Amino acid sequence: MENKNCFFAVDLGATSGRTIIGTITDGHFELEEVTRFPNNLIEQGGHYYWDIYALYFEIIRGLKEVAHRAIEITSIGIDTWGVDFVFVGEDNAILRNPRAYRDPITFDAMDDYLKHVISKKEVYDVTGIQFMNFNSIFQLYAMKREGNSAFKAAKKILFVPDALSWMLTGNEVCEYTIASTSQLLDPRTKQLDERLLQSLGLTRSMFGKMVQPGTMIGVLTDEVQRLTGLGPVPVIAVAGHDTGSAVAAVPAKDEKFAYLSSGTWSLMGIETNDAIINDLSYERNFTNEGGIEGTTRFLKNICGMWLYERCRLEWPEEVRKLSHPELQGQAMSVEPFRSLINPDDPMFAAPASMIGAIKKYCRDTNQYVPETPAEICRCIFDSLALRYRQVFQWMQEFAPFRLDVLHIIGGGSLNKYLNQFTANSTGATVLAGPQEGTAIGNILLQAKAARLVKDIWEMRAIIANSIELVKYEPQDKAVWDAAFERYLSIVK
Repeated sequence: MENKNCFFAVDLGATSGRTIIGTITDGHFELEEVTRFPNNLIEQGGHYYWDIYALYFEIIRGLKEVAHRAIEITSIGIDTWGVDFVFVGEDNAILRNPRAYRDPITFDAMDDYLKHVISKKEVYDVTGIQFMNFNSIFQLYAMKREGNSAFKAAKKILFVPDALSWMLTGNEVCEYTIASTSQLLDPRTKQLDERLLQSLGLTRSMFGKMVQPGTMIGVLTDEVQRLTGLGPVPVIAVAGHDTGSAVAAVPAKDEKFAYLSSGTWSLMGIETNDAIINDLSYERNFTNEGGIEGTTRFLKNICGMWLYERCRLEWPEEVRKLSHPELQGQAMSVEPFRSLINPDDPMFAAPASMIGAIKKYCRDTNQYVPETPAEICRCIFDSLALRYRQVFQWMQEFAPFRLDVLHIIGGGSLNKYLNQFTANSTGATVLAGPQEGTAIGNILLQAKAARLVKDIWEMRAIIANSIELVKYEPQDKAVWDAAFERYLSIVK
């Protein structure tokens, strides 16, 4: 490995995290997982928290392993989920573990803010961001409303990847893609909006300097060098929002594509040069998040495999023992389109029982109520594919080009049944892969910062050279057209 360029990626999701070494040689990349660890949601006192110190410890552990193996790394980059943040006090210490976006405090905060502070249309016209109750703006409002002591004492507010980079380097930044998830940023000016900050009693100086992906934040502090056994390795601001890094890794040939980042959440979108903010995007609740090289990720969040994952936890042990392909294979023998749901109905956001919620939805809409795990799984897959079609059709109305190709990236790119359904439903050619989009995007953005690659298109060419994409062509058009009409009549 000595003659290769090695990059250290920290990829943190809402349930687990990994540290990865990425190497680039002769226009190809390779990934090697160094460590993997849980990211535990901590419930205490009626609130949900992330353990920021545990995450920092795991990053240090991964860096120690790299030093132990005498791997020379060029730089370090960190990506995480969006919206959550850390408060830092006057004495430069973290003020309590950060709240998690699933914290119940935000359940009514969005409606309260939009009713009493700034109207929904005004907020959307500034930010172009999809309304979700856990967006940073509503978390901060809820904390202000409850008289949160950390909120009151905060000197600095750092989004999670920026907070971890600060713990490694001592330097505070506000990386553009992660800041864009907050619903506090104006994508036209590419800065946090003063009026929205003032509505929360905050100032721009409380956030770090706005930086674009590919910016060097600083080098490891003397303390971190001592703890890890490494030298002054640079820490790079990659696309700190994991979806931003993942979309950077879409192996597209040109800009005429749509993407579906498929995992617990599904995020379907296009890449545009400018934000799309108008009455129709507002009505359909589309979002404009920061991309790399000044692009905008115009997309919509769709409830993804969250439905399936939650049901799987509830099924008896003999069902949970089945592999995903085994259970999904059983679902393929079930009659299709018998039970359909709107995956984005609020009743599926955090039900006490996901199976119970799906059955209730079907009962309330006078459909066959699925009973077996195979029937429930088939209901979820059929419904997701039809919801993807609905959003894909909306996306085509906004896109300045024809959408013939849908790139599916992330863990869901391995789901051959849902991929084929998605091709059938949307009528688009589906190209599946890479599975490790986020880590790949993180590493290639570091390579760009190191001037090993020129731009996003060279990054995408390297990815296309390094992986094998699986192609799915549309089938059974008439069957899916009829199912879509029925779906629309049910979810209206």
